[in-house]
This record gives sequence, structure tokens and C-alpha cells, in this order.
Amino acid sequence: MRIALAQIIQESNTFVPFSTSIDHFSAQYIRRGEEVFHGLKNTKVELTGMLSSIEDAGGIPIPLLATHGSCGGPLTRECLDFLLSSLTHELNKSLPVDGVLLALHGSMAAEDQEDCEKEILERILECLPPNIPVGVSLDLHAHVTPQLLKPNTFFVGYGAYPHTDMFETGQKTARILIDTILGKVRPIMSISKKPMIISPVNSRTTDGPMVDVVATARELEKDTEILAVSYFMVQPWLDFEDLGFGTLVCSDANPLKGQKAADTICEMVWARREELLPSLTTLEDAIDSGLKSPGVTIIGDCGDATSGGAGGDNITVLKTLIEKKADQGPALVYLTLVDAPGALKAAKKGAGSAIKLRLGHTLSKQDGKPMEVEGIVKTITDGLFKMSAGLEGAEMNFGLTVVLAVGSLRVAIRSVSGLEWDVAQFTSVGLDLSLPKLVFVKSPSHFRATFGPYADKILTADTPGPTRVNIRKVNYKKLRRPIHPLDTFDHEDNHELF
Repeated sequence: MRIALAQIIQESNTFVPFSTSIDHFSAQYIRRGEEVFHGLKNTKVELTGMLSSIEDAGGIPIPLLATHGSCGGPLTRECLDFLLSSLTHELNKSLPVDGVLLALHGSMAAEDQEDCEKEILERILECLPPNIPVGVSLDLHAHVTPQLLKPNTFFVGYGAYPHTDMFETGQKTARILIDTILGKVRPIMSISKKPMIISPVNSRTTDGPMVDVVATARELEKDTEILAVSYFMVQPWLDFEDLGFGTLVCSDANPLKGQKAADTICEMVWARREELLPSLTTLEDAIDSGLKSPGVTIIGDCGDATSGGAGGDNITVLKTLIEKKADQGPALVYLTLVDAPGALKAAKKGAGSAIKLRLGHTLSKQDGKPMEVEGIVKTITDGLFKMSAGLEGAEMNFGLTVVLAVGSLRVAIRSVSGLEWDVAQFTSVGLDLSLPKLVFVKSPSHFRATFGPYADKILTADTPGPTRVNIRKVNYKKLRRPIHPLDTFDHEDNHELF
């Protein structure tokens, strides 16, 4: 079996004022051909999971393309065309193949395309002879619609949030593809959707309302005709008409049973919609509570979550800490900020130097103005580190990074926005997580996987920005109404599937 593999991942946010260009993908990595395998060494991601299953089956893996654009605004058409042409070029020169495996996000949009994954699949299928199967792994926050479903194509989503099962999802996707090639199964997709948008704060699969849903999904998969049950909380910061919670079920040639399973999961989540509403605190209360509490308090700066596409340059937290004189107290406080000019200026000044900087809102200019701070340059690094969970072993690139001491505040000023999932974003720049009283992370929930062991308390702050987790405060304009939680549903039967 010759099986082609490719990865194109980016999570889009339509509420940010900037686009994602080719440079954003290049800042992380763009690998072609055999370079794909070299970049996968010692990582546990979708592609390595796929590779593992192919090797176990005695197949021949054909690497095409691997790239990651992190999270941000919609792609420029130039960027999307570049990715599409790169992918199809590598595929065409690798033909013939018996199947194709793709690691996609599911919520990647372009300036003129709400569903980039749909366009990727269409271009892939144009290159392939009829009946060649395509297996696709998706992020649990994918935006799934009936238009995404294509002939000879099936989908498997992550099961865990925080995302700790990327490798296993890749394995599962590849096993289904291999069984399809061997004629053991015939995948058919079923979809179900509900008019609801779920905040990422209370939708973890490790605890809370989703635990029973996950257990039911795994129980449904014990039926040999149900190959994969995937639930999609959706990226909530997409202003699309058909946004909502979705379920995809991959059955073995039994669409009726698949549809019943998909509807079962959707109904379970719908019944828990009130339980899924987030528990939030104000930023001021979070600071006060953390400073008074024993041990380390981790606070999610949710409105500026880089993992949801925000720029990471909002200074609301920094400004509030200084206003509350937290910089003058004895307790150490860690926080981050994306500000490439500030990092460069501080680096040129040198470690140990005193410096005055204007920081913030280099990308999100509409959300505020920079503020002037004075501090001491503590460390200067290249911003490279390896992830320990989720994208385990993968290298993250935050670009030139400077730690600025503003009194008792330690501000990690970095040049490139990236996923704030891992404690290494602090430990790699010399910040010991056993020392601070408060640690701010620009993430609503995902950080819990690695920051949790250091935390005596975790709080979620309702901070402003393009990733606001109070869904009722998100300024949707295209969204189909009614939809929970923006609208009230008086009766249990007063809802419709999309």
C-alpha cells in the first residue's frame, strides 16, 4: 500500500483585524517530501500517529507536505493558493497512491473562502483517480457542515480537550483508511448539528458536562459498524451563518445507524447546554483572589487567547496589574505579550539594562493604545521550545523573546504569536513556575494540561478581545438565529438541526 500523508493546519478567527500570510506558516515550518519525516522526529502528533499505523500494516508512507500556521486571521487568497499548489504538486508527482491521509484543523478560513478544508479536499480529489479513499483528522473545534463531506472521504476528530490525543487520532484515522484499502470496511459519513455555540471554558472532556458525552461516544464505537464518533465544539470566533455544534459519525456502510449515533450525541450536548455555560470572573477579582490565596494561581486571559487567533498584544492585564500596584508588591507575577518591536528594542539594549518601552496593540490597534513601562531586561532568547503535551515534542517558535522585569512583574515579550498551551513558554526563558503568585496565560482552557500540576487555583478571567469567552458578548453579524446562548429556547422541542 502506498499512502500519501499531508498536514495543513491553521485555526482562523474572523474577528481579528489582520490576515494570515505565507510568512505566518514559514515562521513555524513548511516541509515537503522527506523533510516531513525529519521534522516529525520525537513528536506525538497526527502525522506520527498516521505513520505508526501505516508502518504497522506494512504500508509505504509517501510524505507530501507539512505546515502549521498557528492561529490568526483568515488566510489571504495568495496564501491559500500557495498551500493548495504546494500540496497538489507534491501529490501529483507521488502518484499512484492507494490512499491519502490529511491532518487538517477544520476551522481554517480565507478572505474569500469560509471553508478552506472543503477547498483542500476538492483539489485533492481532482488529482486522484475515482474511488481512492481519503482519511482526514480534524481538531475537536472544527467547523463542520454537510458541504465538507465528499465522496470517498471520511473524518475523525480529536476526542480530548485539552488536546492530548493527536497521535491517537492519527492512528485511528490511518487504521480506518488501511481497512478501507483492504476492502474490510466501507466508510460512510453522517452529520448532525445543533444551534448552539459552546464557550471553550467549560467544555473540557476531562471534567464537567462533556464527560458523559465522551463516554457515550466511546460506547457507541463498540458497535463494529460504527468506526468513529466525533464531536465538534467549533471554533466560536467565526462569524459564519451555519456555525454551531456538530457531530460526525463514520459508519461501515450503515448510514442509518451512523445518523442515529450522530443525533444521539447532539441531543446529549443540547440537553447540557446550560451546564456548558462558562464560569467567569472579572480580571480585578481574579487578581485580588490570586494575591490573597496560598500557592500559585493560574489565570486565563481569555479575551486575548492566541490559541483562538487573537494577536496576544492586548495590554489589559499588564495595565490592570500596574493600576492595582501589583508591580510594587512582593509577589512575583508572570505574563506574556506579543510585541516584536518592543522585543527587538529591549534585546538591542542588552540583558541587565534599564529601558523604557511603549508596549501593546501592535496588531490589535482598534482594541486599545500602547502603554509606557519602565523595566530591566532580564533574559534574551530565540523563543524556541518543545511542547510537552498536545503537540508533544513539536517545536514552537515565539521568535526573539525578552523577559522584562517591571518591578515584581515578569513580562515575557515575544515577537511571534503562538499557542500558549505549555509551561515551557515560561521555563524556556528562565521563569520558574514554583516562584510566582500569579501566572497569566492567554488561553481559556488548553493550558490546564501542563499548567494544572503547578496550580493551587485556576481562574478564568472575562477579559476583552477577539476571543471573548462570554459568547453573548461576541459581536456576530452573520450568525443564523435563534441560537444558544444568544437566544432563549423555551421548550425542549423548540430547536432545529441545521
